[in-house]
Amino acid sequence: QVQLVESGGGLVQPGGSLRLSCAASGTFFRIYTMGWFRQAPGKQRELVASITNGGTTNYADSVKGRFTISRDNAKNTVYLQMNSLKPEDTAVYYCNAEIKETWRASHAINYWGKGTLVTVSS
Repeated sequence: QVQLVESGGGLVQPGGSLRLSCAASGTFFRIYTMGWFRQAPGKQRELVASITNGGTTNYADSVKGRFTISRDNAKNTVYLQMNSLKPEDTAVYYCNAEIKETWRASHAINYWGKGTLVTVSS
């Protein structure tokens, strides 16, 4: 059974930094695109950043220049380095990964982590 487990959330002051991690565990054939989404209270879940298994990245305009997504394919882990944090970055951050469970599977399945809370406040 595939699981995504996030870590690294917490309380940080405006202007501070946090690093989120998300590790995929279980038995599977291949991980494709991995990403981070966030959902603030009363708002829809939105894409923050994504990275393909080849290393191509994509960022929401609101985080460009402040956040960096990376991955370690050997560890099946994706990271989100968040710098210059703002109060509007406060949200639950969810890890997402497209995973093909077996080599003969016809398509990848979208998996989600349970989320980690990031609070930016003085």
